[in-house]
Amino acid sequence: MRPKTANDDKLGEGVRVRMTELEKKLLLRRSKNEGYLTLSSFCRAKLVRKRETKKIEASKDFVQITQKLDYELNKIGVNLNQVSKRLNTHTVYQFSNADREVFKEVLFELKNCFAILQKYLDKIEPK
Repeated sequence: MRPKTANDDKLGEGVRVRMTELEKKLLLRRSKNEGYLTLSSFCRAKLVRKRETKKIEASKDFVQITQKLDYELNKIGVNLNQVSKRLNTHTVYQFSNADREVFKEVLFELKNCFAILQKYLDKIEPK
């Protein structure tokens, strides 16, 4: 026979949360991936219990890439400041081909930065 549950441990109260079918599927998948047997135990763990923290160690490669991204983003910011200064110093300013090239370079660099950051984010939180 199963032992009696202490009054403090009885699960008699309920909370109702409405969500979409997709949200529920995602929640169920996440609870299974994290090793919970039921959705209720997963929700109790996430809502009531002490917050779980994950320690993520960065490899030397990751540190070097993020430092390079920081440097590149700083260069992009300098370029944008130069363009905005030129735009604001002249009342009527026409974009030159050089300005267009700067904007293309900035867009290209931003896309590269985003792609690299997305790659590392996917490693941290797989889909």
